[in-house]
Amino acid sequence: MTLPSGSVVVLDRHARVVDGGRALLGGHPTRLLRLTPRAQRLLTGRVLRVRDRAGAVLAERLVDTGLAHPVAASLPPGDAEHTVTYVVPVRDRADRLDRLLAGIRAGTEAPVVVVDDASCDPRPVAEASARHHARVLALPVNVGPAGARNAGLREVRTPYVVFVDSDVVLAPGTVDVLLRHFADPAVVMAVPRVTGLAGPDSTRWLGRYENARSSLDLGRHPAAVRPGTPVSWVPSACMLVRADALRDAGGFDAGMRVGEDVDLCWRLTADGARIRYEPAARVAHEHRADPAAWFRRKAEYGTGAHPLASRHPAHIAPAVLAPWSAALLVALIAQRRWSLPVAGGLAVTATVRNAERLKGVEQPLRHAARLTALGSASALMQGAALLTRHWWPLTAAGCLVSRRVRRAAAVAALADVTLETLGRETPPTGLDPVRYAVARRLDDLAYGSGVWLSALRGRSTAALRPRIVRTRRPSPRQRAAPRAAAPPPRSPAA
Repeated sequence: MTLPSGSVVVLDRHARVVDGGRALLGGHPTRLLRLTPRAQRLLTGRVLRVRDRAGAVLAERLVDTGLAHPVAASLPPGDAEHTVTYVVPVRDRADRLDRLLAGIRAGTEAPVVVVDDASCDPRPVAEASARHHARVLALPVNVGPAGARNAGLREVRTPYVVFVDSDVVLAPGTVDVLLRHFADPAVVMAVPRVTGLAGPDSTRWLGRYENARSSLDLGRHPAAVRPGTPVSWVPSACMLVRADALRDAGGFDAGMRVGEDVDLCWRLTADGARIRYEPAARVAHEHRADPAAWFRRKAEYGTGAHPLASRHPAHIAPAVLAPWSAALLVALIAQRRWSLPVAGGLAVTATVRNAERLKGVEQPLRHAARLTALGSASALMQGAALLTRHWWPLTAAGCLVSRRVRRAAAVAALADVTLETLGRETPPTGLDPVRYAVARRLDDLAYGSGVWLSALRGRSTAALRPRIVRTRRPSPRQRAAPRAAAPPPRSPAA
């Protein structure tokens, strides 16, 4: 029994209860999970409470497939005071460190290790640490965030370690909420939602854009963190980790200055470990709002693409498409007389195949059409991202010689901004659509430039090539819906 008795899991918002409650449709990749009569009785609407071994087995299956997520408040609490050590990598920025340590000390007396990564002036860092009874580990040379965290990890004697950046402010109870997830022995890492820190910079143009669309904010819905899912990585701005599991994995890759958190997530999950993204826990991050610093940082995020591609070639693709959705995208971008008929034919074919895999379910065609619609929307979103973000130098060159490329680029640039502005969970308050669109395109320009720079340095196009995923035909016992929509991959960020 993995999840303890009394735990509650809730179906993912995209999971569908079908066939009169006899099956569930959803997860990552999309699958059809048929329920026995006993399993049906364990579910109350979209909620399952673990009361016995049968409930634990079903909860384990639902969580493992991404069909459901554990409710943190239902899990037993941990003892953050005696089982957690805080490790804070810092280089200068003593004022931010002082703010962070004051917040930590307001809620706990747990040990804190400040790793001074060769500050230009180490005295203010030492003074801020002393004020809050934090131990300072001074490094003689700058080794970067990954190396600094590894140095701090070597000083940890508790079962859990919290890595938290100096420009973060912890909300009360953040670590307590995250620690509950470790009641599941398979969980090795839990990460909170990272939102913007209110302040003078947060009211500026780029500050408001970052509050609406920060690379570090992974949204308000809980998720299992795995490659190929909507939340495929989590940022290291704040993360709670099992110390022994991290040591066994070799810690962070000290050779990476950016993307080391993405690399760690993918190495841990490759070994079967679970990582939970828990938005019920929050921290505030001081986003960059100065245009030059902001643009430079976005480009730095992109430079992590090639190192990640060399370490994880199967996971770094800028777009992940099923064969039919890739063909649909090519047909529409071609903008020929045959484009719409061909795209329609591909959608119909995909719907028929989906329906075949859903035989035995009530209204299979309706569910199949929904899966095809999701797959088509995902393909279009990823195609737009390729044109405006990952491949923008090619798009710019194409615009000089091709009217079709200009039309495709214009539609892509306007469509994604329109959809994001209208459909965002947290609208960009006070930021008009024009400035939001400009910031969005500058974001793409910076990140894409970093990706191309890393590709040129590495002499490889691995980080620029989309991946076509073929769906294996399932056995009758493991019948699953085809990969309806490879989720639009989020750009890995440090």
